[in-house]
Amino acid sequence: MESFTLSFVSKETLFAVSLFPYLGFLWFLTKSKKTPKLALIGFYLLLLFVAITIPAGIYAETYFHTSLANVDWLHGGAEFFLTLSNIFVVLGFRQAVMEKAKTPD
Repeated sequence: MESFTLSFVSKETLFAVSLFPYLGFLWFLTKSKKTPKLALIGFYLLLLFVAITIPAGIYAETYFHTSLANVDWLHGGAEFFLTLSNIFVVLGFRQAVMEKAKTPD
């Protein structure tokens, strides 16, 4: 099955443009001061994942002549930061739910 792609927008352009809504999301989360601290750190760690994945992908293309997904040690190293980000988000919201459950209504 062929995947649907917009022929006039490259995946690189789409990726770059998608950072702006995410930065807006982070700005609102930070400004609201209602997001659990650990979860907020996790959302910011996602930017670290992106910052590491881009050079890792370029390295894979330049030195191995293949995509990042095909270089296991590079791909796994980059994905570690995505996993770390997810762990912080989950632990942050878990902590908030547990604190909310402790307080009487």
